[in-house]
Amino acid sequence: MNSQPIGIAIVAPSGYGSDNAAIERGIAALVAQGHTVHNYFEADKVFQRFGGTDAARLAQLNAAASDPQVQVVMALRGQYGLTRLLPEIDFARMADSGKIFVGYSDFTAFHMGLMARTGAQSYAGPMFYSDFGAAEPVAFTQEDFWRCLRGPRHVIRACATGNPEAQVEGTIWGGNLAMLISLLGTDWFARIDDGILFVEDINEHPYRVERMLLQLLQAGVLGRQKALVLGDFSGYRLSPADNGYDFCAMLAYLRATLPIPVLTGLPFGHTAHRATIPFGARAHLCSDEAGFTLTMSGYPTVAHD
Repeated sequence: MNSQPIGIAIVAPSGYGSDNAAIERGIAALVAQGHTVHNYFEADKVFQRFGGTDAARLAQLNAAASDPQVQVVMALRGQYGLTRLLPEIDFARMADSGKIFVGYSDFTAFHMGLMARTGAQSYAGPMFYSDFGAAEPVAFTQEDFWRCLRGPRHVIRACATGNPEAQVEGTIWGGNLAMLISLLGTDWFARIDDGILFVEDINEHPYRVERMLLQLLQAGVLGRQKALVLGDFSGYRLSPADNGYDFCAMLAYLRATLPIPVLTGLPFGHTAHRATIPFGARAHLCSDEAGFTLTMSGYPTVAHD
């Protein structure tokens, strides 16, 4: 648990939360821990599938960035919507605010845009609605977030078999695979060399995961990295037409094709048990037959007692 009271802003740059009880539950839990919550999401201003009109969602981000009482800005949830805002987000203003921006899934677009435009770091981490507002919160997800926020180092240990032995260092970056692909070739795709790329996705058949990763390879992105680390890929359905082609077959093909080590087992993605990863931090990856350790440093934290 983080002992220092923190000002946490809730923003909805993508989807909205339909269960007001979950939002109230999450706010109450954070307040009970001694933190201050500034909720910029207004349920009565939901627009279509979004947490407000484009202008309103952009205004939420700007208001949170300008609030001197806020240290952490957390996305309410993912879904879709940030792509619409990218041309209008003042990323220099976001970086200059000194806030730590947190989220995953659709929020990958924010992480990438912030890094591409300013070089500033952020957190691929929990979302307010599903993690802090859950009826049965997952202790690991919350505790790992507080540990990361305390710093100055953050360590993720994963038990996984079948991974190659590897010892590499580089910039940790990545997020939702489909979102990364949607940004490829745009001004918001951060060019990161000698990196450790982590990816995850939901409801994507293994052949689509393979196809997206091959696109990153053929675009020259993967050849500039030190390693590829796969998080959670679930929610897909196989069919008789796959004829033995499943995730394991796809993984074997990737390991035979890609020029870098491919690891599995990262506790990150559309799963309740999720680590926090400081996007843009310096990382050391050590892998053997029992699993791997990912040690990250040189990222923004919140001062603590």
